[in-house]
Amino acid sequence: MPIATVNPANGETLKTYEPMGEEELERRLQLAEATFRTYRTTAFAERSRLLNKAADLLDEDLDEIGRVMTTEMGKPVKQARAEAAKCARAMRWYAERAEGLLADEEPPESDVADSGASRVRVRYRPIGAVLAVMPWNFPLWQVVRFAAPALMAGNVGLLKHASNVPQTALYLEDLFHRAGFKEGCFQTLLIGSGAVDAVLRDERVKAATLTGSEPAGRAVAATSGEMIKKTVLELGGSDPYVVMPSADLDRAAQVAVTARVQNNGQSCIAAKRFIVHTDAYDAFTEKFVAGMKALRIGDPLEEDTEIGPLASEQGRADLEELVDDAKRSGAQVLCGGQRPDGPGWFYPPTVLAGITREMRIHREEAFGPVATLYRAEDLDEAVLIANDSPFGLSSNVWTRDDDEVERFARDLEAGGVYVNGMTASHPAFPFGGVKRSGYGRELSGHGIREFCNITTVWQGA
Repeated sequence: MPIATVNPANGETLKTYEPMGEEELERRLQLAEATFRTYRTTAFAERSRLLNKAADLLDEDLDEIGRVMTTEMGKPVKQARAEAAKCARAMRWYAERAEGLLADEEPPESDVADSGASRVRVRYRPIGAVLAVMPWNFPLWQVVRFAAPALMAGNVGLLKHASNVPQTALYLEDLFHRAGFKEGCFQTLLIGSGAVDAVLRDERVKAATLTGSEPAGRAVAATSGEMIKKTVLELGGSDPYVVMPSADLDRAAQVAVTARVQNNGQSCIAAKRFIVHTDAYDAFTEKFVAGMKALRIGDPLEEDTEIGPLASEQGRADLEELVDDAKRSGAQVLCGGQRPDGPGWFYPPTVLAGITREMRIHREEAFGPVATLYRAEDLDEAVLIANDSPFGLSSNVWTRDDDEVERFARDLEAGGVYVNGMTASHPAFPFGGVKRSGYGRELSGHGIREFCNITTVWQGA
């Protein structure tokens, strides 16, 4: 894939970029290493000042960077501005709390005495340059949720962004530079995916975080394992959305539409598999399908657009393959299911029913506004269907029965269980998955400590 901005609403190539050569890449790796030596000792107060400044600048740039993101990957411009604003809030959250999250910990006095020490501390120390391999679907948020905690911990960042969002990638480097961070604290590497392995193998790169596809995660994990480097992986998701008879069906159906089509349906944590108890199935389905049909599709730069184009032509083709395979195998199309005429990579909100285990869409992630409906006879079957997936990122449950809440919280195989609401990431809560959705956690105190050297400081009497 060339490094280029291609407007997915009309297929027009707006800007292209030459990948960095070996000499420039080497210069940037040297700079990252040199900058880390001094940046690692800066006070939390100074890091906080710089990150708060970056947040202020981002707030000033909401309209500008929102239009850039929309032009590069097609999300409705209202959602793009909201993404940028969320990033600014996350920066401030870490700027305020990082020092406390990384404060020295002292074990109980009895354990200290038992070890023969006069004092023992557990200290969180930065490790160096962290490589971030990031996707296009949330081109600002995915990066900031890594960069904010990494910079507050005293690490430096190297960003290899998706090749179709180069302007957003360069904006991020400029943002941190304008905020006053030293040049080597955060750098964007304009390189293709084929160059990632060599960067990851470089001894100056100490760890990596990747959000993206399962094949990309396997590749990064394999190299990191060979080099014995820490990784955090957030990969695909096919999140279940379970609706039980006690749920507020009007609200559950309304939120279900947003949960499925947010970001044009291109979100790892979007609800994708809608598992409805048989006693609520007909009523929920009628409301849900009506909501999907009512969505406004159009130019993502228009303020009232709710569904824009998919980010790439290949992405639309992949989604069509899943839908067509399901139709050939007997799935019923309740709405959508056919690409519209005209320019751009649009695909309509689609609901498929009658899904079976033999259909590809049952096992593979549908990265676009396509929902699959399942009928469950009881809670046990709902759990079985929800867990019958190679992924385990998050999950959604709608019920007003406390016993059912506890059962789902205990038995759903996912990194999150959201009850009577849709999954959404927040800097205060750990984010990540299990199974083929990856490992490790972003955000919260768990996320900032992922790339720290947890050091025991033991002092004798």
